[in-house]
Amino acid sequence: MSLKNIALLAGGFTGEYEVSLNSAKNIAANLASNGNYKVYTILITRDRWFFEADDATVDVDKNDFTITLNQEKIKFDFAFITIHGTPGEDGKLQGYFDMLGIPYNTCDATTSAITMNKAYTKAIVNGIHGLHTAHSMRLFERDVHDVATIAANLKFPLFVKPNNGGSSVGMSKVQNIAGLPEALNRAFQEDAQVLVEEFIKGREFSIGIARLHGKIKVLPATEIITSKDFFDYEAKYTSGVTQEITPADLSAEKVEEIAGIVTEVYTRLNCRGMARIDFILLEGSNDFYFIEINTTPGQSAASLIPQQVRAAGMDVGEFYSALIEGATL
Repeated sequence: MSLKNIALLAGGFTGEYEVSLNSAKNIAANLASNGNYKVYTILITRDRWFFEADDATVDVDKNDFTITLNQEKIKFDFAFITIHGTPGEDGKLQGYFDMLGIPYNTCDATTSAITMNKAYTKAIVNGIHGLHTAHSMRLFERDVHDVATIAANLKFPLFVKPNNGGSSVGMSKVQNIAGLPEALNRAFQEDAQVLVEEFIKGREFSIGIARLHGKIKVLPATEIITSKDFFDYEAKYTSGVTQEITPADLSAEKVEEIAGIVTEVYTRLNCRGMARIDFILLEGSNDFYFIEINTTPGQSAASLIPQQVRAAGMDVGEFYSALIEGATL
């Protein structure tokens, strides 16, 4: 096998920039032992796409997605996108690489754009056998937001969150109508669309799924138990606030049922590569309630997907390699 130049894209335009950098560091470290790859971490900001060499910072030529090092033009065989949020999770970079004919690890441009929008995603997965979704309303920043109408249509407590976003940035839990204006303002600071959703009480889980060696592989689920009121940004990224149990304590029958549901979600949304699906098992009935799907999930050493890969008895570096090779077939 000839040496492949891998562009590992990190950064982005959102509050998840640092999270993305941590993901890239872990991916690079796990791919380092593979002698078939030469990995270049490309940082993406609003103002610049660049590679930090030992003695210089080199800009990417966006015309053909190349860099020039020591007067040598480096072409990339593969783009490993680990940007959370725009432009790596919402289809923008995917469309760019499609036009250049460079393979990448994520869903295509259409699926990436759709799944970034929580309301559109819920509409598509609605009707899958065994899958439920919370009652919700989608609001647009340009419209008038009557909190009385929201309160009349949905039952408190409510979650208010950006419709396009990740890492729970801009998300609030609201107990009554008095808390809605502040929560809406916080969410609209992150996005022009906001989703207001009824709270589902139960056990919270996250589960990875990927197409490896031509077959869909469902990873062991993680149960998320947080000391906070809900799994917000602080709970996700502050040590000691949240307990993550991988694999989750679930019966074999429930594991099989969940695997069937998330496989149908992955298939119906035309996903590629790896994705992570968050869900709740409703208190009392254990019914599956879909929360969202993340098509560029976090990849730091402590992130959920690497945890689940290890729990499945797989090597994380080999997992990333399988994503690369599967996308370049």
